[in-house]
Amino acid sequence: MTASSAVTTGTLVVPDARLYYEVRGAGPLLVLVGAPMNAAAFASTAHQLAATNTVLTTDPRGHRASPLDDPRQDSTVPARADDLARLITHLDAGPAVVFGSSGGAVSALALAEANPDLVTTVIAHEPPLRELLPDADAQRAVTEDIIATFATGDVVGAWRKFFAQAGIEIPEPMLEQMFGGERDPEQVATERYWFEHELRHTTAWVPDPPLLRSIPTRVIVGIGAESTGQLCDHTSRELAASLGVEPVLFPGDHTGFVDDPVAFATRLQHVLDAP
Repeated sequence: MTASSAVTTGTLVVPDARLYYEVRGAGPLLVLVGAPMNAAAFASTAHQLAATNTVLTTDPRGHRASPLDDPRQDSTVPARADDLARLITHLDAGPAVVFGSSGGAVSALALAEANPDLVTTVIAHEPPLRELLPDADAQRAVTEDIIATFATGDVVGAWRKFFAQAGIEIPEPMLEQMFGGERDPEQVATERYWFEHELRHTTAWVPDPPLLRSIPTRVIVGIGAESTGQLCDHTSRELAASLGVEPVLFPGDHTGFVDDPVAFATRLQHVLDAP
């Protein structure tokens, strides 16, 4: 792939927020979305894919350049799915392929359920669908404890518990370096919004497998090749089993598109081109 560098930015006003978005390239519409990850996290991968696609990235509601009219409003999955529908309609370049990672994968699945006419394919990369797990009750209690820990002001402690639940090993010195001391105010704000208004809603959402099997939208479940044994490896495999599909492996772990965007983009394009 030969990457394209031109980026067009815009803001779409929706009933309760202003959504920042970026567009690159030309060709079929491909949406790359996270939650809480913003457009910047996908910029390098989008740059690669823009050689063959019109690539849309966005800051999800409540994060970075997509402010809410009421900052205390929760980020629900249906609201984020509606945001994606409005963005795709606004660009008038659909229907789209939507690649969603983590909470963005949950948003993409909800979009397909609500507006299958806008989405030809959903690639749900490591959605944290906690409620599909056999131990969902225990996992739900852990999530609530994480949120409660953050509410006490123990930011490092909340992240420590989050990564433990996720099955991601982060050395203690790195935790302190990443989440202790002086930090970027924008990162602190997006972190607070995620803990207080988003995490609970994302992990509590329950997909409708019979509906997803019945709609014309193709649903592909993606897992990081290095995510074996992690929470989102388990949730993704449960989703794939409920849909009767085999999961597709992508380079890296939960954030492979950040760590190696060239390899990730190449794999994603290959998956999209496969029959």
